[in-house]
Amino acid sequence: MHRKLLRRFLPDRETLGQYALTRRFAPFLSRHELWAIKRNLIAGGLAVGLFCGMIPGPLQMLAAMSFAVLLRVNLPVAIVGTFLSNPLTIVPLYLVAYAIGQWCTGEAGASTLPALPATDWEQPRLALSAWSDWMLAFGTPLVTGIVILACLLAITGYTLVQVGWRLNVRRAVRRRRTNRLNPDRTQAPTSVCSDEIA
Repeated sequence: MHRKLLRRFLPDRETLGQYALTRRFAPFLSRHELWAIKRNLIAGGLAVGLFCGMIPGPLQMLAAMSFAVLLRVNLPVAIVGTFLSNPLTIVPLYLVAYAIGQWCTGEAGASTLPALPATDWEQPRLALSAWSDWMLAFGTPLVTGIVILACLLAITGYTLVQVGWRLNVRRAVRRRRTNRLNPDRTQAPTSVCSDEIA
């Protein structure tokens, strides 16, 4: 995997230590596995982030950090994974979750969906209350669908990282063999570290 690329785009300990929300985790931020760029830790971090990204309200990042520390997976990837649900994607994701929940519970919903709530983010408490009421209008199918979709997203993210990482390592090994057989090639050999495979 491209470690330099991951290190460039993922937040580091100093960045996370600047925010009040993340300062609570300061005693745990020295753990090596929270920052290590290894296949299983990255895959686990993404799974945690995608799962927690489906949590309603502003608790997604806090939940992702808590689970990353608890499960000892890559913390920055877990945080970045929560960004799947954002103001542009959250409504479509919840509508998909609602459809999944309807199918699983067998409950037929109303033919028309509840109108989206008017949101004034200058008053966050009222905005969150309005969105909570909107979600509760969907009832059990939405809750069931959110849990199922969160699990599906986590499994998909975990699998994609595992498969992509292995394919990348195989390609690097193949390139190394080709460079050994053809030393005239101008392409520099690619080294494969033992922990890339781990």
